Amino acid sequence: MRFITKLIAVGLLPVTNAFAATATTALELQNMTCSLCSVTVKKALGNVPGVKDAEVDYGTKVATVTYDTDKTTIADLIKATTNAGFPSAPRK
Repeated sequence: MRFITKLIAVGLLPVTNAFAATATTALELQNMTCSLCSVTVKKALGNVPGVKDAEVDYGTKVATVTYDTDKTTIADLIKATTNAGFPSAPRK
C-alpha cells in the first residue's frame, strides 16, 4: 500500500475522479459558412479545460459538447466559440 501511495505522490500513478460530474449540451452556432468552420469550432471547444468531447455538425450548425461540470460551464463553451468567430447559444 505504501508503494502505491508513493507512486501517486510523485505522479507516476495517475488518479482520476471517478465521480466527476459530466454533462452534455448542444450549442447552436452562427457564422458557419463552410465545413472548415466545424474544424475551427471543434478545436476551440477542445481547448476549454474540462471538455471531454466535442462534435460539430456543419449541416445543422450545432455543436454537441460533453464536459466536466466541475471544470467548465456552458458560459465558458459559449465564450470559446464566440472568441473563435462563431457566437453560440444553448439549443432550445
